[in-house]
Amino acid sequence: MFDTENWRPDRAQVGIGTLIVFIAMVLVAAIAAGVLINTAGFLQTKSEQTGTEATGQVTNRVNVVSTVGIVGNDDSIHLVNLTVMKSSGSGDVNLSTATVEWLGPDDASILTRAKDGTADGQHFNITTIRDVDDTSPVLVDQGDRFRVTLDATQLTEKNHGLKESEDFTIKIVTSAGAVTYHHSVPQTLTNQEAVQL
Repeated sequence: MFDTENWRPDRAQVGIGTLIVFIAMVLVAAIAAGVLINTAGFLQTKSEQTGTEATGQVTNRVNVVSTVGIVGNDDSIHLVNLTVMKSSGSGDVNLSTATVEWLGPDDASILTRAKDGTADGQHFNITTIRDVDDTSPVLVDQGDRFRVTLDATQLTEKNHGLKESEDFTIKIVTSAGAVTYHHSVPQTLTNQEAVQL
């Protein structure tokens, strides 16, 4: 049968038990590798999504070119006009989905876009100054300029508008993020029709 006299002392025996242990080790290694690959893929997808969102929050914003206050007969600012463009390197910015946060000398409000084109205590209005590709109210081209109008008389107590030397803050919040602008009214509004803020 077996030649037991000529066996080497370091010769191993392979049995069914050894085979089962080997197969089990291969299976465990395969399962662990699958889990690691799935986890790595999930983390890669999440990191790419986070990177895209972070880039959008930094770049997809509006830039306010100028802020002008329209002075009424009572020597107070009745309308605030913001001329906006998209920031450098920004993608398309849809102003119809944006909100404007107003923090004035009397009160704070969150304004949405007016459907009827009239700015009031709850809405801002958008008008076109220059629209290269006729995409209003979406800022697509770097040359696009839109006017965002706020009615300061509706946003202040007793509808008095903004008086001389008063401070106010406007925050334009697009779907990507917010941009905050601080303004102050000049010390005198007498005999003025419009003032730079």
